Amino acid sequence: MDLYTFLMAVVLGIVEGVTEFLPISSTGHLILVEDLLGFEGPSGNVFEIVIQLGAILSVVWIYRLKLWNTAFGLFKPGPEQRLAFNVVIAFLPAAIIGVIAHDFIKSVLFSPWVVSVALIVGGFAILAVERIQKDHSIKTVEDVSYGRAFAVGLFQCIAMIPGVSRAAATIMGALLVGVSRPAAAEFSFLLAIPTMFGATFYDLYKARDSLTTDGLAFIAVGFVVSFMVALVVVKWLIRYISVHNFSAFAYYRIIIGLVMIGILLTR
Repeated sequence: MDLYTFLMAVVLGIVEGVTEFLPISSTGHLILVEDLLGFEGPSGNVFEIVIQLGAILSVVWIYRLKLWNTAFGLFKPGPEQRLAFNVVIAFLPAAIIGVIAHDFIKSVLFSPWVVSVALIVGGFAILAVERIQKDHSIKTVEDVSYGRAFAVGLFQCIAMIPGVSRAAATIMGALLVGVSRPAAAEFSFLLAIPTMFGATFYDLYKARDSLTTDGLAFIAVGFVVSFMVALVVVKWLIRYISVHNFSAFAYYRIIIGLVMIGILLTR
């Protein structure tokens, strides 16, 4: 692996780690950055798949005690069992639609134009949600009802459009159904675990014929960088949302989307 390839692995790992759990779309940013740099790493889309796994493992590590307690409480009535059921309920809509529409999404929607428009529309949607949502009666993830969990799962399906952001869709959806800001973010993080593990392994299965050991060092660097950066970002976001709303991310999305459209129009 030469220096340029190493630096690209680091850059893309940072992009994934920073953007995966912020409401600004990691997939969208990876598509835009790779398009701007004119860079395509070895092993095709396998690199993007694996660095997403690095990011999600950071959440597994941060919430390891909650996950451990939930696993032990899974078979007896109580808040841990309810949380586990809620995550499964919220996961199912995206799992079903993702399998059905996987090829269409990958072949048609993965473009800089789609991402740019989705960033802008999503930014205005965040501003609208911040303005209209009022009730935050659900203070913890254990208090989320099955119906609210299913609603969040439906919102997650929107994030299959690159540029929408899974974090944005699930957090904003949770806010709209009455979940408090910290609990909405935490539920989004926990829901990301089965969603991203499922998407990762399904993508790997679909790409199984093209998997090789070429670029293994490139992929490993991106994986490690993504994991380390995501650890920092998730902890920062938890602190940030305790005193701020998501408007700053909305303005960022709108600006980046407009800049990208300007760049695309000049090509």
